[in-house]
Parts: sequence; C-alpha cells; structure tokens
Amino acid sequence: MALRPIATFTPQRLLAWAGVASALVLVLWLLAPVLAPFVVAAVLAYALQPLVRRLQLFLGPRVPGLVSVVMVELLALLAVLGLALLLVPVLVREWPLIQQQLPLLMDRLQNTLNPLFTQWGLNFSLDMGSLKAQLMKYLSANRDDFLDSALSSLKMGGSVAMSVLGNAVLIPVALFYLLSDWDRVVRSLVELVPPAWRPRYDDFMRECDAVLGQYLRGQLLVMLALAVFYSVGLALFGLELALPIGVFTGLAVFVPYLGFGLGLLLALLAGLLQFASLKALVMVGVVFGVGQWFESFLLTPRLVGERIGLHPLAVIFALLAFGQLLGFIGVLIALPASAVLLVALRRLRVGYLESDLYRPSPAKPSTEGSDAE
Repeated sequence: MALRPIATFTPQRLLAWAGVASALVLVLWLLAPVLAPFVVAAVLAYALQPLVRRLQLFLGPRVPGLVSVVMVELLALLAVLGLALLLVPVLVREWPLIQQQLPLLMDRLQNTLNPLFTQWGLNFSLDMGSLKAQLMKYLSANRDDFLDSALSSLKMGGSVAMSVLGNAVLIPVALFYLLSDWDRVVRSLVELVPPAWRPRYDDFMRECDAVLGQYLRGQLLVMLALAVFYSVGLALFGLELALPIGVFTGLAVFVPYLGFGLGLLLALLAGLLQFASLKALVMVGVVFGVGQWFESFLLTPRLVGERIGLHPLAVIFALLAFGQLLGFIGVLIALPASAVLLVALRRLRVGYLESDLYRPSPAKPSTEGSDAE
C-alpha cells in the first residue's frame, strides 16, 4: 500500500520548519557545554547497546539485565583507560632521553644551519645557547618544582580542570542510565512521532541504523588493522617504542586527522631521540606515508564502504563545525552525526524534488475564449 504524503511543501510551511530548526540550533549552541557529556553518553550507549543485548541472551533470563549493563560499561571504561595508559611508557622512556639528547640535537641543528646561512649570504646566526639553557633548567627541575608549577597552572585553569573532571564522572553515569533504560527511552521518543509520520520515521531510522552500524563496525576493523601495521612497521625500523606508539596511532585514527597527526608526532619525537639522525625522518615518511595510503585506498573503501558518502571537504567542515559547537567531544562524534544528517538531507532533497514547490501543478486551461464565444 502506498504511503500517504505527510504534507505538501509550501513557502509558509518551509518558513515554519526553518524557524523551528533555527531555534533548535540556537538552543543547542547555548547549551553545548552542558549537553556535550550527554551527547557522548548517548553515542556510546547506541554503540554498546547491541553488546548488552547479546550478553543478556548469553547469560539467560535468570541473570538481571543490570549485570550485563555493568559488565559492558566496565569493559568500555577499561578499554578507554588502556588507550590512555599506552602513552605512559612513551612518556616514562622519552623524558630522560629528552634530557640527554635535546642539547645534542640543538647543537647539531645550530652547526648545520649557520653554514647554510653564510652560504646563502644571510647575515643571520642561530644561537641556541640561551634557549638550550632555559630548556635544560626546566628539564632538570626536581619533582617538587614541577609539582608546584603544575599546581599553579591548575589554579589558573581551574574551571577547565573541573570541567574535565566533571565530564569524566558524568559521562559514565549518564551512560549507565542510558544503557539500563535504552528501550524505554527509545519507546518514549517514538511515541512523540505523529502516527501519520511513523512509516517514514521507521524507514528513516532503519537507514540511519544501517549507515551507523556499517560505519562503526568498519571503523573498528580499520583501527585494529592500522594498529598492527604501524606497530610492525615501526618495529622493522628498530624503534624501541614501536608497540605503544603503533597501537595508539592505530586506535586514535578514530578521530580523523588529529589521531594520525598525534601518532606521527610521537613517532617522530621517539625516532629523533633514539636515532638522532635522518633515519627518524625516513622511518616516519615511509611508515606513515604507506599507512595513510593503506587506510585511504584499501581499508576505508573496503571496510567502511561508501554508505556514508561524505566528501573529504565535508569531513573537514564537519570536524570544524562540531568542534566549534562541542569542543573536542564534538570532533569525536562529528562523522557519525554527519552520517545521520546526510541521510536526512537526502530524504529532504527527494521530498523537495517530488513536491509541488519544485514541480508546480500544470495551469488550468484558460476559459476566456469560450466565454467570449
């Protein structure tokens, strides 16, 4: 049976919907700092809900559903904590190497650049003495001095620190309640949809669920494959911190551009401190160049596919826009949210092309001639 049209597009109706959308965007923009942890919790709940259901089926009806929720959330928290702890061996090992190698690298840079300046006829001499003294003073400071500096910075940026700590507590709490009441929350939202809109709403949500499901599953496989690739590639060049840097880089690519760039900087720093030669640049160029090609032309097209269909410029715009609205959290959810918006825009475009606003009804034949006769 064919679906009855919901409504006819008219200028008045379009203006009304534009006003509602503008008011909604304004409210979201004003409440962005408050909504950010709840949005992240909702995205995580959507991604973890299938795992909760499978675990409930595995445990059976005798085990309360709350047990499955707690187990899945603990697993997610351990995964996030493990990702953060990947940086610990990097920092622990690199700090003494920075103290040892940084003065040598600065001297080598000065001895390399000054002859080039003279050869090019530039009346400029690079003096690293004062900069090196300041850096060594900072790097050689004892832990008490470092702690005092950290506490002073914490006092100056207390609001930022409290915001981070508040989100770290609020997101797991919101995630727990959303996972526990997911079916009830979804059912409450569906009840708000007018009955005449239900068929289209269900069809729209099925398409969004298919797009997001394919994106999340494909992105997970891409992350695992890249973690193995970067770890093996850096290890073949002899980098001692190949495993933590490689795994961190592979998992951090979930945040487009930012994760790749951070992993590249960590690998470059570790390579310069360990090799103190051009081998570090060659290693980073080869491993990360091949890794980027591997991700862009093989992994992402095959595993993620073209279901999202976002142009690279649209990806950059989405990252900037959501980052402006929700900060770093907005960057994390930019691509999934953009996929949902893209599905909505496709349907709006189809509805517009099929509406009377785009294809006005044919004019009625004039009766002036018959009246004159």
